[in-house]
Amino acid sequence: MNILRKIVYLAVIMTMPFLLGCTACSNEGDNESSQEVPSTSVIVPVGGNSWMADNPDQGSGMISENGLAKWDDANAKVRIYFKLPKAGELHVALNAKVPSGSSKIKCTVNGKSEELRLTGAALKSTFAGTFTVDAPGYHFVELQGVKKEGSFFAEVKDIYLGGEATSGKMYFVNEEFYWGRRGPSVHLNYDIPAEAGNVEWFYNEITVPEGNDVIGSYYMANGFGEGYFGMQVNSDTERRVLFSVWSPFKTDDPSTIPDDYKIILLEKGEGVTIGEFGNEGSGGQSYLKYNWKAGNTYRFLLRGKPVGNDFTQYTAYFFAPEVGEWKLIASFKRPHTSTWLTHQYSFLENFHTETGAITRKAFYNNQWVRGENGKWYECTKAKFTADATAKKESRMDYAGGVEDGKFFMQNCGFFNETTTINSYHTRTASGVEPDVEVTRL
Repeated sequence: MNILRKIVYLAVIMTMPFLLGCTACSNEGDNESSQEVPSTSVIVPVGGNSWMADNPDQGSGMISENGLAKWDDANAKVRIYFKLPKAGELHVALNAKVPSGSSKIKCTVNGKSEELRLTGAALKSTFAGTFTVDAPGYHFVELQGVKKEGSFFAEVKDIYLGGEATSGKMYFVNEEFYWGRRGPSVHLNYDIPAEAGNVEWFYNEITVPEGNDVIGSYYMANGFGEGYFGMQVNSDTERRVLFSVWSPFKTDDPSTIPDDYKIILLEKGEGVTIGEFGNEGSGGQSYLKYNWKAGNTYRFLLRGKPVGNDFTQYTAYFFAPEVGEWKLIASFKRPHTSTWLTHQYSFLENFHTETGAITRKAFYNNQWVRGENGKWYECTKAKFTADATAKKESRMDYAGGVEDGKFFMQNCGFFNETTTINSYHTRTASGVEPDVEVTRL
């Protein structure tokens, strides 16, 4: 997906002055001059690589898979991100059109700004300027409207990049607009001690550092073969503790699940909402609206065991320090299933595309499983993995491993540190079993 795309444009065919000496404007945007750029360029689609700098949700009305449009706010700053292989000169042009009249646009890279004038109702390339980047890694081109004669400043489909800084492999989103803007999802798959045998209980803790509780984040603590359990930031005013179990019937539409394949609710906690989910498989869902706080540590406990007649029962409990006791979220039965807990894992994802340019991080610590034999076993080793967005190298802003003796995961925000996918990491063992009497729950 993100293999460097260097395409040679012949002026006689493509009529793109960017390649052979295109029109550039002075800093005042009035005097035109000719500027030579390399005969090759890298095309970065605006749609999948752009976010609003100051008001992320503003992008939902201006950014689509076709690029930037309906751009009428002079205060809006649009940033187009990409990862460069080298430091050095960077030449920038816009593939854009103006609905009517002309528009003056400010283009900023690495603290330097140039102004350019856009004209014409058909897409064409217009040179923006030559800039210098002082290090390889993620950078952005920031666009801001200065003056317009028509209703909108411009529609911008792509940016063209050339110069020394593009010599090598570049990374950016080149397809799959939605997933690219969501950003990469990352996972920790825990090694379970063999002596645990059949696992009945899975315990985990999450701490989200202050400033990392970004809207759209799902800090999933207790994942298992048939579902997941963790906490989310759903809006400025709402946060949830979410527990879901997939139906064994494979569909993205919960309304098509036959009755004998539906997830059965056995019990729910006080204030918990029960429903269904779809679009990523389907099944039963429960959530508690709870205003958890960044900086505090939250505890998650999951039980899974066969209960006869080809059913498995899953029960989730949540412990908040503000409450001081274990709280039942829900207990479900899954039909056509007879298993103990398997595939214990955690993940960190962003489900809100407009915040895909903001970094989020969480610490996952003190993982334990309790076997059918009634004994606790600590899990100190985990395999770091990532989703297709990372594997296809659309986004390289993902990391995970061990920090300060704890597992952590981090994604989005265009940081430059990348952890090797499928690498193994070992945290410091605490040696202290979870302080929970499961027989009293």
